[in-house]
Amino acid sequence: MAARPSPIIVPEGFSLHTENTSQILLPSKNEAFLNPVQEFNRDLSVAAIRVWSEELNRAKEQKWKQNQARRATQNEGRPNKKRAKADREAEPISSATDLGESSTQAVPSVEAAPWAENSAQGAQTKDAEVWTFALRKSTCAKHVLLIQYRPYKFVLLEALSATGLRSIRYAKEIPLVKYVIANDLSSSATAAMKRNVDLNGLGEEDATGLVEENDDKRDKKVGKVRINEGDARVLMYSHSSERNRVDVVDLDPYGTAAPFVDAAVQCVNDGGLLCVTCTDLSVLATNNYPEKCFSNYGGAPVKAEYCHEVALRLVLNTISTSAARYGRFIQPLISLSIDFYVRLFVKVQSAPIEVKKAASKTSIYYVCSMCQSFYGQPLGRMVEKVSERNGNVNNLFKTHMGPPVSEECPECNSAMHVEYLLIIRGPLHSTRNLVLEHVEGNEGKYGTATRMKGMLTVAKEELDMPFYFTPSKLASFFHCICPALDDVASALLHAGHQISRSHACPGSLKTTASRADLHDIFRSWVKTHPVKMEKIPEHSPSRVLLDKRAKAEADFKRHPQTVTPSSKVKLVRYQQNPTPNWGPGTRAEGGTKRKRVTEDE
Repeated sequence: MAARPSPIIVPEGFSLHTENTSQILLPSKNEAFLNPVQEFNRDLSVAAIRVWSEELNRAKEQKWKQNQARRATQNEGRPNKKRAKADREAEPISSATDLGESSTQAVPSVEAAPWAENSAQGAQTKDAEVWTFALRKSTCAKHVLLIQYRPYKFVLLEALSATGLRSIRYAKEIPLVKYVIANDLSSSATAAMKRNVDLNGLGEEDATGLVEENDDKRDKKVGKVRINEGDARVLMYSHSSERNRVDVVDLDPYGTAAPFVDAAVQCVNDGGLLCVTCTDLSVLATNNYPEKCFSNYGGAPVKAEYCHEVALRLVLNTISTSAARYGRFIQPLISLSIDFYVRLFVKVQSAPIEVKKAASKTSIYYVCSMCQSFYGQPLGRMVEKVSERNGNVNNLFKTHMGPPVSEECPECNSAMHVEYLLIIRGPLHSTRNLVLEHVEGNEGKYGTATRMKGMLTVAKEELDMPFYFTPSKLASFFHCICPALDDVASALLHAGHQISRSHACPGSLKTTASRADLHDIFRSWVKTHPVKMEKIPEHSPSRVLLDKRAKAEADFKRHPQTVTPSSKVKLVRYQQNPTPNWGPGTRAEGGTKRKRVTEDE
């Protein structure tokens, strides 16, 4: 019978916090930041990184199999003497387990490995994760040299760790983690990390069991969570060379992640994952501090109901422009606006041609100060030129014509705000939402699985179109009774447009229709739900909207596709208040202006 784990003794002045598979000790003083409400953030991060690592491992395994098959085919055509010499010269790869590429193994005879086939074929062992290939067969038939694929183990760097809870969960819940580097600038935070890492059995261990006089010379086994105290940027810059980059970087600061983005995009491997959290939505999603938003993100916020999507695109653009300086580009996998923060998972890769496309994927937006109509101005355009001689396609990159509108809004004649919005265009999420499939198959492993399923389902359905709207906001521009969400969706579908929900706002819709098309639908609605014109001022922009004639009559008859897949099942798609006075929380007490305190959000 297995021994029961001994109960944890909680020292005086501490409290025990349990989250999923991990337990940490929290001091009564706020020495290192932890927000329990952010469990959803941590659950989502574990799931996203785990899915990414499994996809990376599958890609490496497939490439390895192709290489082995190619080498085997080449060896088949060699003369027997050369094949025998190749067998003799083959050396085991000592670091195969660490590198995740391959390992060699000599088998006494063919009968000892009955599942091994000829060199051009492969067979699977009882372990589904380990594939074995008979690479070459010796002419003396005394042994078969076998090459085994070993899963790729990746290195994760959490730049701002605080209590270490996130790093501990990564090490315990993601099978393919080699080790986690947990960093913090605060000495009190690193002390808390060491305490919690040891509590979970992930720290350094004495491999010999002997204590020598010189502690520095003891033979120790390095723990799965390696703690570092120092500036996060210095640590990431020290991993920026190609030979010592890490595979995943997680930025989760208190406030903006902008100061750390430049270092982060340099220290991630090609195909690596960058996870970014920004909790400064008072800067990103309001019009209170446009100067601060520009200094942090190179753009200005929007005073509109779709401000949370603008916040996502501002952060994406910041990451994209930082990566482009080093010949790299990003591919958004998941980009979510959640409660009081944004959380993004992007893949970082190197490709000069993709960097050249960055200007054509970036826009400045003109936004109406009244009806919130928006008009994008791309910074560049890409032209494909086909050669008449050989049919090759060349991409030419040019500047874009503009501006798209005049000083007045074409819809309501109000002033246009020339927002300096360098917002990345294109999809916010990958079309293959593998994280959702993973969560659906592992609901018991995440405390917030229900909400994860709901939000990821809505994100999967989102159209690749900029900005959403809500019928209630549009109705306020017309001073009319608000139509039901299904009525507006039906009218759009009958007119031939596509629709989807948006994860960023309850009761919202995204559509392929233009803003003018939406206004025409509301003009048709007003015909059957009249507006009291005497209550609207004479020079109000609402009169301009109402005086225009609709180009076509809207059909509000119920359309069968108005109910999206996420609406057919009971899903918690949007946050409900988990506790009283919940929010970003209070910064840890150990921080000063000169010494940045890092925290786990």
